[in-house]
Amino acid sequence: MLDTKIKFYKGRVALNVLAKDLANAKEIYEAAEGHVVVGLLSKNYDKIEDGVAEVKEYLKELGVVSVGLGAGDPSQFEKAALISCETDPGHVNQVFTGAGYAAGALRAKGHGRTYINVLMSPTGEPGKVKISTGELSEKEKAAIVDVDTAVAMLKDMRAHSVKFFPMGGLKSLEELKEVAKASERGNLELIEPTGGIDLENFEEILKVCVESSIPRIMPHIYGSIIDKETGLTRVEDIKKLYEIIKKLV
Repeated sequence: MLDTKIKFYKGRVALNVLAKDLANAKEIYEAAEGHVVVGLLSKNYDKIEDGVAEVKEYLKELGVVSVGLGAGDPSQFEKAALISCETDPGHVNQVFTGAGYAAGALRAKGHGRTYINVLMSPTGEPGKVKISTGELSEKEKAAIVDVDTAVAMLKDMRAHSVKFFPMGGLKSLEELKEVAKASERGNLELIEPTGGIDLENFEEILKVCVESSIPRIMPHIYGSIIDKETGLTRVEDIKKLYEIIKKLV
């Protein structure tokens, strides 16, 4: 398995969340006893250099960062890849068509400790996923393929993980079960359910993944735990999520 920078609880589960600033990120990290990765979104930076500088600042304090796109914005795939290849952050989010680019960029810089996920979307049909999640392909007729084929293509591109988004909370639970099974068959080492996850449905979604044989799991929980008035990710919610992890793992 990847020599990861991410601290998984019992080697199995870590959270992926946002933070308003570095101070908030440190509070989050402490609340989850380090079993969390804070995302920094490429969409927030006008220049790659700005993203590189902030990622490096967070890495000094936390040791790991998830370089994100920003609501799955496919136009950010290149920026996310280039920020990552300059920082080896530990985790980078990619659209399906951008994963090979990111893998090559990281490899060219000699980096080998950053997980690359691949965005696949629900279709409403368990066992089928949409892979046309790229900047141009998302505007064309949807490319819907068998999930096992999608996992094999992911591995062809030297990526590591399925980011299943947008789940719509429990709406895509049955589809997540099939993604998990395909990830098992494909010997993936990480799965990342994302979209509409909150304190109420987190346990049920996580349970599907925990009951699989996939070695590592990293759910993304964003807007539902962010205070709308302050913009801060609520530390008390992180603690509640962490307690659920400890109960299931």
